Order: sequence, then C-alpha cells, then structure tokens
Amino acid sequence: MVRNLALFLSVLFQPLLMPSLVFGLLFFGVPQATSLPEAFKVRIFYLIVIATLLIPMILMLGLRWSGMVKSLHFEEKSDRRIPFILVTLFYLLTTYFLKEKTELDPILWQGMGVMTTAVTLLTGVTYFWKMSAHLTGVGGVLAVTGILGFYFPSLNVAYFLVAALVLGGLVASSRLYLDAHRPAEVYVGLLVGFVTCWIGFSWIYGSFA
Repeated sequence: MVRNLALFLSVLFQPLLMPSLVFGLLFFGVPQATSLPEAFKVRIFYLIVIATLLIPMILMLGLRWSGMVKSLHFEEKSDRRIPFILVTLFYLLTTYFLKEKTELDPILWQGMGVMTTAVTLLTGVTYFWKMSAHLTGVGGVLAVTGILGFYFPSLNVAYFLVAALVLGGLVASSRLYLDAHRPAEVYVGLLVGFVTCWIGFSWIYGSFA
C-alpha cells in the first residue's frame, strides 16, 4: 500500500512537470508577473506543456519500448544519460523558440533558460552521480514561489509555499522510501534546483524592477 502510494507520487510529480507548474504560476497565479496579454497566456502555456512535458514523456516511453533504457524509473545512471540529454535539448529548443518570438515578454525565455540551466547541471552530474531529478524540480518550484512572493507582495505566497513544501516533503519521502536515492542525492538535488532558480529568477525580476 505505502509502496504503491510512493510510486504514484513519484510518477504524478515527475520532474518533467515542473516547467508547467512554474509557468502555470507565472501566468495564472501571479498574472502581473509577465506582460503577456491574457489572450496569449493559454496558448503559450499549452506550447510549454507540449514541449517540456508531453513530447519528452513520449520519447521516454519510446526509449523504454525500444529497450534503450531498462526502466522508466531510471534506477541506474546509465539509464538516465540519453533521456536527460534529450530533455535538455527540448528545453533548449523551447528557450530558443521563446527568445525568437520577440513580441513575447522576454521574461518567458529567460525563465525557461533558468530552468534549462538547472536541467543541464542535472544532466552533467548524472555522468558521475545519481542526483535526484525530482527534487531538483521541486527546489526550482520552491525558489520561484519565494521570488514571486518577494517581488509581488500582492501574492499571498504563504499558500503556494506551503503547497510547494508539502509537495517537496512527499516527493522526497517517496524517493527515499523506494530506495531510488540516498539522502545526499535527494538533498543535493533540492539544493541545486533551489539555488539555480533563486539566482536566475532574482536576476530576471531584479533587472525589470
């Protein structure tokens, strides 16, 4: 029962979901965080979901069915390299697309670029160590939530922070319970995601303040 719940949480709050959560917060939780017209927000959000969540998920399934990876849980470092490289490439392409659309708020490509930086660091570390991708994503969400609360006092950040902290606790506990990671791999993943996104989004909103 507990193992099934841990597996469910690990799948539901997978790392690929994190850009969608961040941009969902930017577009709909804090509407003033971007200058993007309301009419475009839903369309851009769908684009981000497709490019950073749906297409990578389909690729992961393809890699599993082709036998290139042994499991979608990527227990071994060797199973993580190709999927992580592909995800990094899709994040880079999404960042490039948003940057080339000069009519869009530059905060979009800059924010996507910060998350791509975190994923690139994760991918690089994967060649040597099995840092938690789940907690890297959670750390990023926590950092963005805190930054938005700092620069947009009208945001009742407490609810979002509590939700992000609960999410982080559940995901970390699930990964540890499943023996998917050692504690250090979980904590370092959380730290890398948090620090990268805190510095990046602080620069983004600080430069526009």
